[in-house]
Amino acid sequence: MQKLTHLMHPRVFSVYPTEESSLRGSNPRSRLPETYLAWAKFRNMADETGQDPQTAGENPWLIAVSVMLATFMEVLDTAIASVALPYIAGSLSASNDEATWVLTSYLVANAVILPASNWFALRFGRKRFLITCVIIFTVSSFFCGAAPSLAFILIARIVQGAGGGALQPLSQAILLESFPPRLRGMAMAVFAFGVVVAPIIGPTLGGWLTDTYSWRYAFYINIPVGALAVFMINRFVHDPPYVKNAKVGKFDNVGFGLLVVWTGCLQVILDKGQEDGWFGAIWLRWATFFLILGFTWFVIHSWRKKDSLVNLHTLKDRNFAVGCLLILFFGVSIYSTITLLPLFYQELLGYTAFAAGIVVGPRGFGAIVAMPIIGWLTNKADARYLLTFGFVVFGFMSLRFGDVNLSVSPWTMLWPIIITGFALSFVFVPISTQCYATLKNEEIGNASGIFNLLRNIGGSVGISVSQTMLTRRSDLHQNDLVGSISRSSYWLQQQSGMIGRFLGRQMGLANGMTAGRAQIYKEIGQQSLLWAFVDVFRWIALLCFGCVGIVWLFKKVKPGKKAPAGAH
Repeated sequence: MQKLTHLMHPRVFSVYPTEESSLRGSNPRSRLPETYLAWAKFRNMADETGQDPQTAGENPWLIAVSVMLATFMEVLDTAIASVALPYIAGSLSASNDEATWVLTSYLVANAVILPASNWFALRFGRKRFLITCVIIFTVSSFFCGAAPSLAFILIARIVQGAGGGALQPLSQAILLESFPPRLRGMAMAVFAFGVVVAPIIGPTLGGWLTDTYSWRYAFYINIPVGALAVFMINRFVHDPPYVKNAKVGKFDNVGFGLLVVWTGCLQVILDKGQEDGWFGAIWLRWATFFLILGFTWFVIHSWRKKDSLVNLHTLKDRNFAVGCLLILFFGVSIYSTITLLPLFYQELLGYTAFAAGIVVGPRGFGAIVAMPIIGWLTNKADARYLLTFGFVVFGFMSLRFGDVNLSVSPWTMLWPIIITGFALSFVFVPISTQCYATLKNEEIGNASGIFNLLRNIGGSVGISVSQTMLTRRSDLHQNDLVGSISRSSYWLQQQSGMIGRFLGRQMGLANGMTAGRAQIYKEIGQQSLLWAFVDVFRWIALLCFGCVGIVWLFKKVKPGKKAPAGAH
């Protein structure tokens, strides 16, 4: 074991031959693994000090663990907080509507910082900025857990969102730059563990913490993870030369202000739209007006200004533009499914939040199993075929979810849930590798902010639209069912009479007949909501099948190779 650990250390590679011919040897049986050859080529980029300029001689896998601790913590916290909302409302004497601002305030601050993270990283140093963000997120988590009032926790959540907004794009940029092109599939598989698996296990962990201890521990759990992340980032992460030598222009005040306006309006509209009847509320119409105005002005300003806060010219790269579109739809589909399945088990089958989390938790197992497989396949196969497989399988599993009924057991949907998690990795990892394959290292930081912002927006859109569709389609199906049953119907009279006579033994015949009709109405409501779930699952399937066509807009990039930086 000690020998194996020694060989894995990156400095060991400097003592081996670096020419591919000498590595492979004349004897075919003595050929070294492709992964070893990739590392050897990667070591050729080392500077005269013997250290690679991107990793400063550190093992990239230690760098991966360091940055993923922070990302996993941030994504997990969002999922846990959503489960704890009813407990927060009760503890702080707030209504459920008021408690939802705990999520909204965080998402608004998070969305503002996401695309602007690259400028701050270049201005203050990426390592320094990342550590500062982790400290801000960790300290504000303590204040969230210790909040004595709703106003206090909202302020703490805004600060926490600002600290957590940069963690995802910075982590992804560091991972992509720390690994050679041939191993970036494995790097993105590690990143997928944070952004795909964390939302899956979050509700289960959140339900257990709030039921067993208190909702405050949903925030306190971040403190030890954050402390460990700060230590590891400080020890293993180093800024590459282009970050150290970066000459950053003046802060784009106009661009940042416009970014705050349109991202803030978008998140508030998506979070509060269904509660306030969408455009039936005057304030939502004004918010939409400022959203359109702010977004249009932001795009024009960022496109024309030379040193804008967000460089939108990166979207001229074809693969990056297609990847951004796909990650937007991916966010819609995955977050819709993550939201709907636990809701189905809780609303229709009567499961607790923790029990529902246990039932859907195997999706995380499927994703974890798929990660090393997709990391290896990314270097062997055309990513477009992998993406097609992932979207098709995800679509068929969504159709399978569309066959649910009120008699399903936890075992009925076990394999579809596991296979869905497996398919998620076959979507996220190839999208990430294809998206950045034709970009220079200097462009990855800016591109990562845009990429992760669109994924988060897709998730917000997916959650909002799926909940709206559930409500609207449930009302539609209820009208159809009620309209098909007349008050003089023989079936209605027979069923209500039987239930009424049974209940009448306990509450009297007159009250029993009224309760019998109420029981039938309850059954109609359940069937209506069931059909609404079926509709949404099937529409998610159609979205996944539609994404297959978009996949083939990617330009082909040879597996494990980096295309010319200017290829569009």
